[in-house]
Amino acid sequence: MAIAQTDPSTLTKKDFVAEGDVKWCPGCGDYSILSSVQTVLPTLGIPKEQFAFISGIGCSSRFPYYMDTYGFHTIHGRALTVASGLKIANPDLSVWVVTGDGDGLSIGGNHTMHAIRRNMDLKILLFNNRIYGLTKGQYSPTSEQGKVTKTSLMGSLDRPINPISFAIASGATFVARTAAHNPKHLQATLKAAAAHKGAAFVEIMQNCNIFNDGAFAKYLNKDTKEVENLFIEAGEPLLFDKETKGITLQSGSHPHLAVEGNNGDHSKFIVHDPSEEDATLAYLIGHLGIEDPSKPTAMGVIRAVNKPSYDSLVVQQEEAAVERKGAGELEKLIYSGGTWQVDGSGAKVN
Repeated sequence: MAIAQTDPSTLTKKDFVAEGDVKWCPGCGDYSILSSVQTVLPTLGIPKEQFAFISGIGCSSRFPYYMDTYGFHTIHGRALTVASGLKIANPDLSVWVVTGDGDGLSIGGNHTMHAIRRNMDLKILLFNNRIYGLTKGQYSPTSEQGKVTKTSLMGSLDRPINPISFAIASGATFVARTAAHNPKHLQATLKAAAAHKGAAFVEIMQNCNIFNDGAFAKYLNKDTKEVENLFIEAGEPLLFDKETKGITLQSGSHPHLAVEGNNGDHSKFIVHDPSEEDATLAYLIGHLGIEDPSKPTAMGVIRAVNKPSYDSLVVQQEEAAVERKGAGELEKLIYSGGTWQVDGSGAKVN
């Protein structure tokens, strides 16, 4: 029986709010992300029944419980595999994956990489608080080197993963960074990700005020936020610090990005083009700030290029096979080849 679909034009935020209490710690950044997602979905023109939220394990992964949509709370690190299967089985669904820096980049790093390189049409929201929150404060793949936690009493020796660099190196067609503490920017970024056909990877800086409070404080502090945030927009030069500074590309044997003062001449600064096929510049922009603290951190859509999504290619291949060989019959397939029956004693009948 076909499910009657809602009229997208009638949807509001309330239509996506599930019954029951939201159970995150008071002050958690996840509340802001949840509210922003619920605000954005009714603006996308998609029937409510076509949304599905898939998560793995972690504080962020309680997300599907709080969305009045289809959803699946899966196992640790496997959200991308379940989401991929769901999207291929029902290409009409708008499938969103909610994961964390541990779930998506540690135990699930392999699956995240392959979903991205295949360009699965999934909206991947990676909540990054630089800590394992659900299991009470162990260092995560994005924790800074030297981080003292219950599992690194003398400081972590690991070099942290930059989620943006990871995604671009995996061949991502859409990569963006935003923050839970900036709902306006977060919602604009979510809308851009939703409009992208293919793997849309969004890193969301999120604060864990219990086990890693202040992880992204410099992006909030009134004395530092102007010089720490580089809000990028397509077609605009990379300017920051009230447009008194900008980012230039320094050539040579090792091209790199540098900060220069702005004397009113914007021509020397990089003009952001997320649709550029060559990902080199996007990779360098993704390095800003996170891997080089002397520079601001890029916030916004860093890369957005159009390439066929894996799920659409699967559908095309299936249609081509049916056209060439016919629809086929499942029963014939099951009983074809080396099959046989056995009687009650276990003896082979034929």
